[in-house]
Amino acid sequence: MEVEGKVAIVTGGGTGIGKETAVTLAKEGATVVVTDVNEESGKNTINEIEENGGQSLFVKQDVTSEEDWRTVVAKTVNQFHSIDILFNNAGIFVIKPLVETEVEEWNHLMNINVTGPFLGMKHVLPIMQKNKSGSIINSSSNAGLFGAAGLSLYSASKGAIRILSKSVAMEYASHNIRINSIHPGYIKTQMIEYAAQVANKQAEDQSSLVPLKRLGTTQEVANMVLYLASEKSSYVTGSEFVIDGGVSSGHSVWEEE
Repeated sequence: MEVEGKVAIVTGGGTGIGKETAVTLAKEGATVVVTDVNEESGKNTINEIEENGGQSLFVKQDVTSEEDWRTVVAKTVNQFHSIDILFNNAGIFVIKPLVETEVEEWNHLMNINVTGPFLGMKHVLPIMQKNKSGSIINSSSNAGLFGAAGLSLYSASKGAIRILSKSVAMEYASHNIRINSIHPGYIKTQMIEYAAQVANKQAEDQSSLVPLKRLGTTQEVANMVLYLASEKSSYVTGSEFVIDGGVSSGHSVWEEE
């Protein structure tokens, strides 16, 4: 198994990509600490893990709270004695023109999407440093690689995660701690449903914008996180991994018949 014997923390593990990744890591041998602000959905994830024979723990967490991060790290180390993998997945999505965005909305999204991963790394890195190993995967987006109308707030947060990941990777490479970012595109999650509602379309309509002509699955993103969490990526740090069916690569010059 790819991550047998490892201890992983997955934030926002109650739904979507977070849930799929938590279940996948557990199937591949990791003990998984699932955190989420929604206690019901988080517990549903650990129930699924345990029903499949895995080991897990749920901790209710607001990722913007430093005290909550201290609690998550302390409970993980006290119960499982290590932290080998951190997947900073929790995040929110807003589609809104810049001039209609309130400063409170800006601060709320930045706190969850940027301050959350910052705090996670701040409190997990010392544990990994003692272990002289570890892998941190920060969830960005292909929206953090290019501009898009209506996504100024979200794109700014995800662009910040891309550069934050690279910078911290350079700080901790000498400790054998690897830090990378992932950049999903149109994935079948609640976020894509929300985007479709705003555009007054069906979620599947977005597949026409994708060179591979389909939406991605949460399992496909989880597979990338698994690779980065495992020793198969032992020489990979400070990099970004795009999972968007080719959207960020460009567009066709000629329309296909």
